[in-house]
Amino acid sequence: MSDRMGFDRFVADKGPSLWRSAWYLTGDTHKAEDLVQTALSRVYSRYDAVQTDEQFEAYVRTTMYRVHCSWWRRRWNDERPTEHLPEGSGEAYPSDIDLRRALAGLPKMQRAVLVLRFFEDRPVDEVARILGISPGTVKTHTSRGCAALRSSHHLSQEEDHHERIA
Repeated sequence: MSDRMGFDRFVADKGPSLWRSAWYLTGDTHKAEDLVQTALSRVYSRYDAVQTDEQFEAYVRTTMYRVHCSWWRRRWNDERPTEHLPEGSGEAYPSDIDLRRALAGLPKMQRAVLVLRFFEDRPVDEVARILGISPGTVKTHTSRGCAALRSSHHLSQEEDHHERIA
């Protein structure tokens, strides 16, 4: 019973942070919830075996990123481009909408690498281990992803200026 209470406390404390990382990865509120829930359900039975909540959080995050990678590896060929984006529901972090849009335009592996490197502040070697790729591949995805974000019209200051004028 105490393990259940500890896990519930952990989810209450760390859930919002986990969800935010998942949201950056998926770009979708519902997929982010599914990702966090799936990761937590996979690691629930290990809660009592981990010494601290910080270690358990690292375990959950690693599981979350691996689940995300397995989802997009399975579905990469099911995605179809569309001319018009569907209307979205209310965004949880409206101040991050431009960043989310810019991240959504990246290939999924670049997005995962950038979220781990810059939002989770993880070193190259740890990102490589989590995603099951080489450190050199992490560096390549980081470089290409950052270049794509720098040129993204979603993050352009000029676009914001033009929108305010109009």
